[in-house]
Amino acid sequence: MKKGIHPEYQLCEVSCVCGNTFYTRATVKQIKLEICNECHPFFTGKQKMVDSAGRVERFNKKYGIKSAG
Repeated sequence: MKKGIHPEYQLCEVSCVCGNTFYTRATVKQIKLEICNECHPFFTGKQKMVDSAGRVERFNKKYGIKSAG
C-alpha cells in the first residue's frame, strides 16, 4: 500500500435511535443509525405483513396456506 493516501482506521461508536450502542472500526469516529438489529422488525420477530387490498389473503387462499394470526 502507498503511504499517506489511505484514511485513518479508528475506533467508531455506532448509536441507534432506539438507544442501542456498539463499537466497531471505521474511518469516522461516530455513526448514527435510524434502525439497527435490536429494533428492526425482521431481527426481533415482530415483522408484520402489510396487506394491501387483500393480496396476502388471496395468495394464502390460492395456495392453501393457513394464516398465522
